[in-house]
Amino acid sequence: MSDLFSTNEVDRSAPLAEQLRPQTPDEVIGQQHLLGPGKPLRLAFASGQPHSMILWGPPGVGKTTLARMMATQFQCEFIALSAVFSGIKEVREAVAQAELWKAQGKRTILFVDEIHRFNKSQQDGFLPFVESGLFTFIGATTENPSFEVNSALLSRASVYVLKSLDEAEMGQLFDRAQARALADLAFDEEAKTRLIGLADGDARRLLNLLEQVRTAARAAGVSAVDGAFIEATMAQNLRRFDKGGDAFYDQISALHKSVRGSSPDGALYWFCRMLDGGADPRYLARRIIRMAWEDIGLADPRAMQIANDAAETYERLGSPEGELALAQAVTYLAVAAKSNAGYNAYNAARAFVAKDGSRPVPVHLRNAPTKLMKELGYGKAYRYAHDEPEAYAAGESYLPDGMAEPGWYAPTPRGLEGKIGEKLAHLRDLDRKAGKK
Repeated sequence: MSDLFSTNEVDRSAPLAEQLRPQTPDEVIGQQHLLGPGKPLRLAFASGQPHSMILWGPPGVGKTTLARMMATQFQCEFIALSAVFSGIKEVREAVAQAELWKAQGKRTILFVDEIHRFNKSQQDGFLPFVESGLFTFIGATTENPSFEVNSALLSRASVYVLKSLDEAEMGQLFDRAQARALADLAFDEEAKTRLIGLADGDARRLLNLLEQVRTAARAAGVSAVDGAFIEATMAQNLRRFDKGGDAFYDQISALHKSVRGSSPDGALYWFCRMLDGGADPRYLARRIIRMAWEDIGLADPRAMQIANDAAETYERLGSPEGELALAQAVTYLAVAAKSNAGYNAYNAARAFVAKDGSRPVPVHLRNAPTKLMKELGYGKAYRYAHDEPEAYAAGESYLPDGMAEPGWYAPTPRGLEGKIGEKLAHLRDLDRKAGKK
């Protein structure tokens, strides 16, 4: 194996992330579920035959590195495009270059970073060349390719999911960087821990942070870096998540499921993670209100009021004071009695109405504001519930003629809904006594 860090192979003036870019699968830190013995990408490298693929994962986990490594290992020419900065012109130029190389007997790998940024027609433009074998296509994305990559392109490429580096792997990368490029600096454990925490599983960010520390340390004439130095010199980077990406929606999903699962600590953790990551508290307020209606419902109507009050409190106080109200609402929702009976009933009714015909309103339920309508019998035989025993017109039907009682709303025995269930059972009993089927 070649020495990745030998001076004759690495440009010492290049950024640290470029200096430490792995050249072979054995040098990659992390992604062992793909690169370990017998794993998919390890087998792909061993085959010597490149194939089209989508590399899906968060920033800084090695998507570009793997693409470049494949070009080297498979002895292919390499073209890199960024969907952020490239358009039709750049794609055409890449195709022309690949055709030139093919005529010379060379294979090409076309790497498109952030492939999800290309629209449908742009993505479709790659299909003929992938099918003809003009180039091997490798796309990289931080977004779920199921939603962001065209199905036609997706069907012609294998999807590999890359993961954020864990603390141990980030520690390996830290040690490698220090040994190879930062030997003049000594880091204590607190400094190392803080830098790894700031990097938040992103290898490229960790190496960039180390470069910033090296610059700051040299400017200050410091050779021993401790936690206090990191605190004093490094900007407090927010935890990584893309506010429109998968990490964002994964975390809001975790928050919602923690509330539904009656875990106040879990709910508070994900709520604070999202705030720490830069989520808009107003967005969180809207989702909290939704949770109250979806997962608590009539089991505890106070939950809706508390969620609404918390959202209003945030509007009055702003950040950070108003976030306390949202946190307490999240806590209350997590410990409240749970019911999705109303949610299920609504969905069932919507689904039924969408498929059913337009049944007419029964005559006795129709409004009769005019003489003609009264003569036609509109409203006749309507029973005014307040004039009936227990303010209930036992045996009456409020559904279209001929429609059976669907029983969509089935209250749970939890919280206030238990009392609602008892009342409905009593009313159904009155209906039976009145002869209603």
